[in-house]
Amino acid sequence: MNFLAETIEIVTALNVEDIENCATGIASVRERGGRLFILGVGGSAGHASHAVNDFRKICGIEAYTPTDNVSELTARTNDEGWESTFAEWLKGSRMSADDGF
Repeated sequence: MNFLAETIEIVTALNVEDIENCATGIASVRERGGRLFILGVGGSAGHASHAVNDFRKICGIEAYTPTDNVSELTARTNDEGWESTFAEWLKGSRMSADDGF
């Protein structure tokens, strides 16, 4: 019962307007023909990869995460240092105002 009670508490604490704004923002990226970039480290890298799959397959949004290309990620980390790895990857992706992250 604790699990259900905690779940209800978490769900009722969610801000519906924030969720709607997020969904609307992602939909506008798709409408503009933009791409979605999702970043994550550790366990969140796995979540980012899963989200990329879902946005591409289910929502029809071009989406990417740098952690899906381990060779590039580790080469950048080795050559440039961890601090700039994601920033440099994003620069190489030629982000535009149509994209979202």
